Amino acid sequence: MSIQTLSPIDIRKLGLEALEKTLGPIGMVRFLQQYEGGVGDYTRERERLLKGLSVKDIIEDIKEKRKVR
Repeated sequence: MSIQTLSPIDIRKLGLEALEKTLGPIGMVRFLQQYEGGVGDYTRERERLLKGLSVKDIIEDIKEKRKVR
């Protein structure tokens, strides 16, 4: 059985089974309750934050921030 051939329903079922096996039923529920769907419009926000920047600009910014660490 390959993950690539499983349906989304099957993947979810296997994932929940793995969580339940690892964390127990209460831990699984607590983990699932931590999920937050988020708010806002990712595409619009990304466009606003990256407006006028090229890929090269972004890469340079990442390199500079890594130097600071």
